[in-house]
Amino acid sequence: MKPLKVAICGGGRTGHLNAILFKQLPDVQVSLLTSNLEVVDHHARQVPLQALLPDGATLNARLDRVTAEARPAVEDADIVIITVPAHARAKTLQAIAPHLSTSKPVYIGAIPGFCGFDWLAEATLANHPNLVIWGMKDVPHTAFELKPGRSIKMGGGKSQLYVATHARESQASRQHLHDILTRLYGPCVTLLDHYLEITLTPGNPIMHSSVIYGLIGPYGQWHRKIFPQRLCWWTECPELGAYFLERMDQESQELCAVISERMGVDLSSVKSLKQEIVEAYGDQIRDQSSMLSILRTNQAYNDILAPMVPAGDNRAGYVIERESRAFNEDVAYGLVLLVEMARRFELKVPYIEEVLHWSVAYMQGLRDSALDYFPSQWPRTA
Repeated sequence: MKPLKVAICGGGRTGHLNAILFKQLPDVQVSLLTSNLEVVDHHARQVPLQALLPDGATLNARLDRVTAEARPAVEDADIVIITVPAHARAKTLQAIAPHLSTSKPVYIGAIPGFCGFDWLAEATLANHPNLVIWGMKDVPHTAFELKPGRSIKMGGGKSQLYVATHARESQASRQHLHDILTRLYGPCVTLLDHYLEITLTPGNPIMHSSVIYGLIGPYGQWHRKIFPQRLCWWTECPELGAYFLERMDQESQELCAVISERMGVDLSSVKSLKQEIVEAYGDQIRDQSSMLSILRTNQAYNDILAPMVPAGDNRAGYVIERESRAFNEDVAYGLVLLVEMARRFELKVPYIEEVLHWSVAYMQGLRDSALDYFPSQWPRTA
């Protein structure tokens, strides 16, 4: 079998775990591009990477290349997987673009592929017609407790992985992408018909923001208070957070219905968040009776901590981190996009707007957002 050359751009939890899993496969070469020099140093000193599995077993891996330089990471890649946060994608794409092969198709995608990655990649890589743009609906596995360059703990895995390509891609390119991803992830990969099925799938943008709003928003029990200890995202989700999550999910579904009707796009695969979680994790959820119970009893979500930092100013305890991905990615590149799409269809989404405006105030304003690349004439240009 011909070696498959994979370049992973991003040395976070998803990047580490995917790299380790890929190296368990025959004839797969893996390069990791990361700005974390500690990870590069560990690789240079031949420190093996280790994945800690849910059953207590471990997987070890030695990657083929770990570097902070774009050229050696991607120059011979067959497939490039972007795992950096949405707010770092533009910079990453700009860094790797000059070094990607021009003599063969290169499949460049994002995991997860939300926040309009197809629009960003199209705008950034306009001069590279050989590139095939794709995205995966969600991460294949939850991952946490990262020790950079050393180990990562793997949580629950998805039973199905859904992938979409940019509308410009040919059927032959789509099929080849499916073959590559099946080689990497197994026979659980399904190709979607339209990238909007990923962009509009409810996920982190409404999940993370609603829980934070339920905790420390104006009606939350921890509003303007300090947490005595760190808490888990989901097993300690407040009732108010689940309440807003359900209503934001409903508004997201209403947006899908309007877009589907007016654009003639089949978005039937975009299910409610409750249904998405139940189908993804199945028996790992002990109580599927409500959104709150689903979040609190999903074993795949166990031990996943909310983004918190010490309170500072000689105060004991923790506060929600303003600079976390829950704001810089999920709000600036997720909620902002949903609200703008709804505005262009003259659809009211009051719960999403309420959480968005509060979140932007909490993060002390937007530095950049998905509107930087969202096509100005969409949906007329679609």
